[in-house]
Amino acid sequence: MKILVTGSAGFIGMHTTEKLLARGDTVIGLDNMNDYYDVNLKKARLARLMAHPNYRHVQADLADRPAMESLFAVHGPERVIHLAAQAGVRYSKENPHAYSSSNLEGFLNVLEGCRHFEVKHLVFASTSSVYGGNTKMPYTETDATEHPLTFYAATKKANEMMAHSYAHLYRIPCTGLRFFTVYGPWGRPDMAFFSFTKAINEGKTIPVFNYGKHTRDFTYVDDIVDGVIRACDNPATPDPDWNGDAPTSCSSSAPYRIYNIGNSRPVELLRYIELLEQAIGQKAQTKLLPMQSGDVPDTLASIEALHDATGYTPSTPVEVGVPAFVAWYRDFYKA
Repeated sequence: MKILVTGSAGFIGMHTTEKLLARGDTVIGLDNMNDYYDVNLKKARLARLMAHPNYRHVQADLADRPAMESLFAVHGPERVIHLAAQAGVRYSKENPHAYSSSNLEGFLNVLEGCRHFEVKHLVFASTSSVYGGNTKMPYTETDATEHPLTFYAATKKANEMMAHSYAHLYRIPCTGLRFFTVYGPWGRPDMAFFSFTKAINEGKTIPVFNYGKHTRDFTYVDDIVDGVIRACDNPATPDPDWNGDAPTSCSSSAPYRIYNIGNSRPVELLRYIELLEQAIGQKAQTKLLPMQSGDVPDTLASIEALHDATGYTPSTPVEVGVPAFVAWYRDFYKA
């Protein structure tokens, strides 16, 4: 197939693109290569993709409407995996307009491209953060998501609703995936696992919020990519059991589905730090702090729905994934 992957020089985007190329797909990659974090890391990811004959790269911004219209017109993708966004939960408190531009206006441009150029399936990244103030565990797709705690989460909830409207109006199959704490090689420097590794290597103190009592559904990137591609290969269909008298928000009479994509094995943050210490061979210097506003104490994904629909079965425990990330980090940064 010919597949558009937005955010192809990003963490999940690069891994997804590599797997699609390896199985014989043609990939059009879109990335604006912005400086939200180290551009050299993005360039290194992109260099891996540019070496493949079936990869075509477009450098443009999601919010650039003429550029997005041109991309769809010129390349005519059959399916779209939309991973590009302004990421970062905490940064959305500092620069909310970046999220409005990329995650709202940019997503609208993706939807319009899918509408006008008859894309057969749109898979898009949502987030576990949409569960916001929910405290019932595990999170299931039928849970309410009307109480986001950050503007980032609010934009992702908006994406789900925008996609549903296009699925209903134009019958575009749309599948949203709520990611749970993705980690692994080539990861994002603004993520805790990355900054912790850097600080431990350099002998610096790391801030540990909620006194390290957070639990997170850490999910290794290879497992995430497997789920993303499985979802892409199984276009959303109308739910024959959907009932307007008792509606659920994760399916519809339109070709629309929402799934959690995680590991379903929560790990306490202090345990994660312990695994980093073991892999690095050095003790972390920690500063225990209270929970930050916008944070949630725990996350845990119910993944039965995605498994039933696609066969998704994550297989990488943190005891394997953490050393793999540390090995990549030390090789890439010569640490």
